[in-house]
Amino acid sequence: MRIRLTHETVYTYGTPAKGVIQTLRLTPRNHDGQHVVTWRIDVSADCRLDQHEDAFGNTTHTFTADGPLDRIAVVVDGIVETQDTAGVVRDAVERFPPSLFLRETPLTLPDPAICKLAADIHDHARDDRLEFLHALMKRLHSEMEYDDDPTHVSTTAALAYELKRGVCQDFTHVFVAAARSAGIPARYISGYYCRTDVAEQNAGHAWAEAFVHDLGWLAFDPTHCVCPVESHIRVAAGLDYLGAAPVRGSRIGGNAESLAVKIRIEQARRQSQN
Repeated sequence: MRIRLTHETVYTYGTPAKGVIQTLRLTPRNHDGQHVVTWRIDVSADCRLDQHEDAFGNTTHTFTADGPLDRIAVVVDGIVETQDTAGVVRDAVERFPPSLFLRETPLTLPDPAICKLAADIHDHARDDRLEFLHALMKRLHSEMEYDDDPTHVSTTAALAYELKRGVCQDFTHVFVAAARSAGIPARYISGYYCRTDVAEQNAGHAWAEAFVHDLGWLAFDPTHCVCPVESHIRVAAGLDYLGAAPVRGSRIGGNAESLAVKIRIEQARRQSQN
């Protein structure tokens, strides 16, 4: 699939900010089943965009903009070609052994309810990791309600599972927490999902990857109850949302901050060749 994407993030301030520092994880990398054809990031402020790699091998960009700033916009535009790999992630940048992704974080700390969920599924799947992961994805999809009113970024897996609702990041945090409690390395993935019913979206997407011996890393999207295929664009990986967030930063001054996100993602036509 050839996917065209435009992602605009706009911050506005009630009073002008004296300065802004941002780190962007908005650039996908090539791996088996994903090839970046074109990709561009523009920032409305007069600043330099510096490219780096973080500890997990994600492509990051940072910028510092001096004020006064009453508005700042970050716009991404690109084309990515994807192929169905049945959820298997191959040739991605791997900086750490899978065991690192057993590490708990405040956002993915399992509570007794999540541990019981994992234990119940494990009793049926026994030692079959693949069966466990598919069953976990199905359970979360059926038990939790998708709520397009975004939760706060600090919503924990325990709270999301208690509420039995959330956005994609909440589904993913619960999946990661349950998998780790069962001894299975799991990580948080941020990216995009190309829907067939609508092109306009107000947020990116998130799903999980879990490590299975003899297969490697496998992707699971509990929000849609699918193993990501050609409709998913993989951008960044981390222990939780905070390690793979598309945009993170801070500002000096500038009260009453508001955020608006607009994404257009759709299948693009291939140019005919003479």
